[in-house]
Formats: sequence, structure tokens, C-alpha cells
Amino acid sequence: MGKMKTLVLVAFTTAVLLTGCASVMSPAMGTIYSDVKAPIGATSNVGQAKSGSAFCESYLGVIALGDASIEAAAKSAGITKIHHVDYQAMNILGFYAKLTVTVYGE
Repeated sequence: MGKMKTLVLVAFTTAVLLTGCASVMSPAMGTIYSDVKAPIGATSNVGQAKSGSAFCESYLGVIALGDASIEAAAKSAGITKIHHVDYQAMNILGFYAKLTVTVYGE
């Protein structure tokens, strides 16, 4: 019975520690390092004369700061008609993660 309790405690502790790691949404995640770009969406608006970005960061999965919203990215470039939106997700060993959203439009 003592071994079972120890095993459960170790499994629980490991799960808690691993879920606290810094992470961001990503279509592919590298264990040591990842830096991935992918689309979020597109509209029927034509043209992409401007682009604007916004980002958020996470440190050790304990502190997360920033505004990576589409609204913030569009506002940074004065975009009112969005053509498409991409994002870039970067993660280093789960200690640091950054999500950048880029909006293209007019």
C-alpha cells in the first residue's frame, strides 16, 4: 500500500509540474524548442497594404503578460478591413513562450 501511495503522489506531482510549463497554441510542438507560423483565418476583403502585430509572453508558466488579440494587432497598424490573420508560436524548453498575432489588411 505504501508503494501505491508513493506512485500516485509522484504521478500527481509530475502532472502538476508539467501543466505549469509555459506554452502557447501551436500546430506542432517541439519538446526542446519550437517556432511555428500558421494561419488563423481569412475574410473576403481584398488587399493587404498594411500589417500589424500584437503579442503575449509566458514565463515558466507562472507569469503571462500581453495582448495578442486580433483587435490589438489591427489597431497597431490602423487596419479597419482585415484580409487575413496569421500567428507565430515560439516555445523554449517550456520556460519561455511567445505568441505573436499578425493582421494584414487596409
